Amino acid sequence: MLTRLEVDGFKNLIGLRADFGAFTCIAGENGTGKSNVFDAIQFLSLLADRSLLDAAQEVRGVRGERLGDPRDLFWNGYASKSHRIRFAAEMVVPLETEDDFGRIAIPTISFLRYELALGYVPPAGIEKIGRLTLLEENLRHISLREAPQRLKFPHSTAKFRNTVLKGRRSGTAFISTSIEDGQPIIRIHQDGGSRGQPKPAAASRAPATVVSTVTSNDDPTILAARREMQSWRRLALEPSALRTSDRYVDPRSMDSTGRHLPGALYRIAHRDPDSDPERVYSRVANRLADLDGLKVRSLRVDQDDVRELLSVQLREASGLTLPARSLSEGTLRFLALCVLLEDPSVTGLICMEEPENGIHPGNLEAMVSLVEDLAVDPMEEPGEDNPFRQVIINTHSPAIVQLVRPDDLLFADSTIKQMPDSRMAHALRLRPLAGSWRGRLGETVPVTKADILPYLTTPPGANLRLEIA
Repeated sequence: MLTRLEVDGFKNLIGLRADFGAFTCIAGENGTGKSNVFDAIQFLSLLADRSLLDAAQEVRGVRGERLGDPRDLFWNGYASKSHRIRFAAEMVVPLETEDDFGRIAIPTISFLRYELALGYVPPAGIEKIGRLTLLEENLRHISLREAPQRLKFPHSTAKFRNTVLKGRRSGTAFISTSIEDGQPIIRIHQDGGSRGQPKPAAASRAPATVVSTVTSNDDPTILAARREMQSWRRLALEPSALRTSDRYVDPRSMDSTGRHLPGALYRIAHRDPDSDPERVYSRVANRLADLDGLKVRSLRVDQDDVRELLSVQLREASGLTLPARSLSEGTLRFLALCVLLEDPSVTGLICMEEPENGIHPGNLEAMVSLVEDLAVDPMEEPGEDNPFRQVIINTHSPAIVQLVRPDDLLFADSTIKQMPDSRMAHALRLRPLAGSWRGRLGETVPVTKADILPYLTTPPGANLRLEIA
């Protein structure tokens, strides 16, 4: 669970600090840079799994394409001679995970702060593209005594905080950086504290972060941080993927595009040999029926043993059976989220852009309710019926803003900031609503209902008019 994100120098995120709860809605007009928050989260997740260059090329570039120049990541990458990005992420990590060899790893403590600084080295010789360089990497614990002040969103102490925060640590960081002979040296410190010597490595030529290289339970807390960051996903549901049937040999987990939806639903329905699959199908069908205009009688996964295919079939109240490929884009996206809601194995952070896309205005309330229900209830103990899952959405829809609880809202706008070289830059600003838990922290000037009233009010010229001859 990502509880706090700090970013400086990444695209238009300059001095950004944001605290997150179980569910967060980032709302604002197009062009403010809301998606850059998701890019930063996705970049950290990729860095936990891939090389610096591969992660940089996977993140959305300044012109929206993949495989961009690494300078796209920096706020003024093509004009500046000094490149530096800083990240900090405070997170609650899993209490138990598996290493790459299937062995159990239990972290020393489950509340951590990860810090990372990256620079840029221009191309040299026959190279045509520059590379990122690792300047600093740290992983430290957050004392459980600090938890009441650091875990800032409303939650139950007994049922939630005392359940997800465990362990203790004193003194030494798990990863630290020092400067020796003018060069950054990164060290891994064992979970046992003073036992053994820290393992040093020069950072300047490192092709990847230290976190991404830890694969065994020898360093269980670093591994837990890696697994947590790997679980941060950006959901970009695509109708073409959602309409695809699954072969029997295909994976049984839905990916970020929605592919393998039939296989995932089939696995969820049959995960317990003693349970009735029809109960799962019925719950999904009942939630899907929240959409106005869709008269759902039942839903199931059809098994075609001849072609060895799994496909989702929906039966309407009229008796008509529809395959998934016949459903509208909005219905398919809603169905995918209904399936995720039933899957306790999907944990971690889900980022979703504009969930209102393809949804009729009359069904926005059902969509908001669904994405809110995907997130863990911090007033209850996480478990099979309350998966430890976090959700962040962004939107430019005034209707969504009016449906979301004030405590869950961050309002995005643009502000001017002066950089160290005296240049002025347009930067994203995230402001909480006055009176919300974030608004009471005092770190950012909150907005009031009066501040966002122009955004919530439809402009007079925006109404559609029918000309009658």
